[in-house]
Amino acid sequence: MNKKLKILLSGGGTGGHIFPAIAIADEIKKRFPNAEFLFIGANGKMEMEKVPQAGYNIEGIDIAGIDRGNMLSNLGLPFKILKSLSKSKRIIKAFSPDFAVGTGGFASGPALYEASKLGIPIFIQEQNAHAGVTNKILSKKAQAVFTAYPKVEGFPAEKIKFLGNPIRSTIISGMQETAQAKEKMGLDKDKLTILSVGGFFRFKNIK
Repeated sequence: MNKKLKILLSGGGTGGHIFPAIAIADEIKKRFPNAEFLFIGANGKMEMEKVPQAGYNIEGIDIAGIDRGNMLSNLGLPFKILKSLSKSKRIIKAFSPDFAVGTGGFASGPALYEASKLGIPIFIQEQNAHAGVTNKILSKKAQAVFTAYPKVEGFPAEKIKFLGNPIRSTIISGMQETAQAKEKMGLDKDKLTILSVGGFFRFKNIK
């Protein structure tokens, strides 16, 4: 391909949205080394730190999710949305991407919405079994929705492409043999070990 690809990515708030976006960028970069990338994230959120650490440029917008614990704090949300839409539009017009990828989180809403309005093809990647609110809304404008599970409610069935979750190459390259990993962590190599990941995680040996 002679044309230099330019890809916009957006997703954040949690690592569950950020790291798949980075993994997607890494894979595209491996296939198209000259490709140019730009992320859009939420100011003050972890993507503003993690994305540059991964070697990619990111622009921040002032957007936040709905605070269900303090509804009064949401009074300024409409103004934040309008401001973030306006800034996203300016960023996208200046960068002029070939396509945009959203991985969820409130930052991807304004970014991909404005991209679709500008006629830029958008794609969604959903990591969960149930569609996130932002991804569900954006899926109506998306060319395709790439999912981690075969059937995810909330998306148009004809747009779903079941491909699994993208994994960063640094995780795969750092994997060790099971016995070696258990020994390093001080676990009994003869017992089944389960890693449960959620808000908290723990290792447990089962007899």
